[in-house]
Amino acid sequence: MFKHLFSKHNKKESTNIYAPMNGQIVPLEKVPDPVFSEKMMGDGIAIIPSDGQVRAPVNGEVIQIPTTKHAIGIKTDDGIEILIHIGLETVALNGEGFDVLVHTGDHVKTGDLLINFDLDYIQKHAADVITPIIITNSKDINADITHADESNSQNQDTIIMSVNFK
Repeated sequence: MFKHLFSKHNKKESTNIYAPMNGQIVPLEKVPDPVFSEKMMGDGIAIIPSDGQVRAPVNGEVIQIPTTKHAIGIKTDDGIEILIHIGLETVALNGEGFDVLVHTGDHVKTGDLLINFDLDYIQKHAADVITPIIITNSKDINADITHADESNSQNQDTIIMSVNFK
């Protein structure tokens, strides 16, 4: 009866995930790659970028940067793991066109510049510039995920997803 009275609730009730880049917001289901569109990696949203900057969508720790520099993983203090995957089939570019400004283990704040990329180069040499933003542990966290209604994103300003813990 009193088990919740004295227990500590360590998690916030919700976490907002901000746009990591400027561009056009599209549903994940419209990404022309089944790994993303069928949510095999987790729930999320995608952005067609209008410039070549990726900024931190949350406060957290950088947990993954592949050697090919085409993606970055961040984990929030409340355990949400977010993957920003710049373009499709960009792993084949072997890092060309990407300049990563942070390192694994770095703590970042919402809006911090993480990666600069050459949008023209990606458009010419990759399958697509569409950038999925995935909550890779969406099936493991006890939360509802709400997606943005907006059609355009402004990095640091537009909330693209809200994670509401149960």
